[in-house]
Amino acid sequence: MLNALGLLKERRFLPLFVTQFLGAFNDNLFKTAMVLFATYSIFNDAHVEENFNALATGLGIIPFFVLSALSGQLADTYDKAAMIRIVKTAEIALMLFGGAGMMIAYLGFSQVGLVIMLATVLGLGIHSTFFGPIKYAILPQHLRDDEVLGGTGLVEAATYLSILLGTVTAGWLAHDIRIAAATCFGVALIGWVTGRMVSPAPRAGPKLKINYNPITASWRLVNATLHIPRLFLSICAISFFWMIGAILIIIFPPMVKNVLTADAMVASLLTATFSVGVAIGSVVINAMLNGKISAKYSPMSVILMAAILIAFWFEVTHWVPAPGGRFYDIAEFFAQTQAWFVLATLMAVAITGGMFVVPLYAFLTTTVSKDQTARTVAANNVVNSGAMVIGATIVIGLSRVGFGSEKMLLVVAAMCLISAWIAQKLHLACD
Repeated sequence: MLNALGLLKERRFLPLFVTQFLGAFNDNLFKTAMVLFATYSIFNDAHVEENFNALATGLGIIPFFVLSALSGQLADTYDKAAMIRIVKTAEIALMLFGGAGMMIAYLGFSQVGLVIMLATVLGLGIHSTFFGPIKYAILPQHLRDDEVLGGTGLVEAATYLSILLGTVTAGWLAHDIRIAAATCFGVALIGWVTGRMVSPAPRAGPKLKINYNPITASWRLVNATLHIPRLFLSICAISFFWMIGAILIIIFPPMVKNVLTADAMVASLLTATFSVGVAIGSVVINAMLNGKISAKYSPMSVILMAAILIAFWFEVTHWVPAPGGRFYDIAEFFAQTQAWFVLATLMAVAITGGMFVVPLYAFLTTTVSKDQTARTVAANNVVNSGAMVIGATIVIGLSRVGFGSEKMLLVVAAMCLISAWIAQKLHLACD
């Protein structure tokens, strides 16, 4: 079996890998720069900050819920490489529009600028909705059966590494939103070039009669997975995991600002640490399973994640805030001995999360025939997005009744146990 990292030398994999890496980087750079700008330069209330972040997260997710069925049908009907070129062209237009919003906000018209940037987040959600099924469904067409898990792990690891770099870059550029706008546009251009290098991937089955009604199409798409136990349980487990992920993503910037009393660079660095951890977990679980698609380690991984989240909660609640109502910069933050425990526990949470979720994605692309993979991934995206919207709603609801971000960590830890139960059912059904 070709070593998973060896796929990076292959023409049939590398352009796709780079294109999806740049797309995830750009999405995260834009959204994180916007959130940090709003959190540190516009708003001055923890609950308002959490609600704004929840709104931004929700807008980015809604298109997955509404349009995933259509995107899956299109990807299983037309050449996936041709669709990638269309999607990457649309990204250039979105970055021009979003960059204009950033410039308007920079010039002092913050409310108008935020509206334009939020609209861009919605557009990027649509962009990702149509790209998402392609990046997983194309793998069984370009890779051998014994390479699919390794390719999936690399794509997943690259996604989180791109989030890492996008988050860190956003922290550096948040002080000058103009540079962030220019960077987003430049990355979109590069992604357009690499997208044109992806090898053709024509439909593997008969041409579909496309259902353009988002409600009936979504229902039929999800309903088609119900009769396949390992597929249905995989989607449930992944979706519940991303509900947890949505809550963590939303509460993290306000928690860093208001509980850890650290600046935007620290917020982006700690968020990036989470991304590194998931990427490490993706690679580790691939090595542990040795290419075999199995959920045997998933229940224990997410139980460990719950335990480490409780340790992270303990570290956060016993944090000594910066004196005089100011924020720690990076040097001051890491001068605190406790900061290294915060960093270590956060990394461990992410590693166990990556070990949990990556094998589940491999089930999606190997359970059905190659002409159905895009629709299967799209069905997963529909359920995932609904779960993430529920996660955003939970944050807004708990925030209104006085739950601080640190208390929400305990809610997330409890939710991990439900994920473990679902993963155990999957393990018993499949392995």
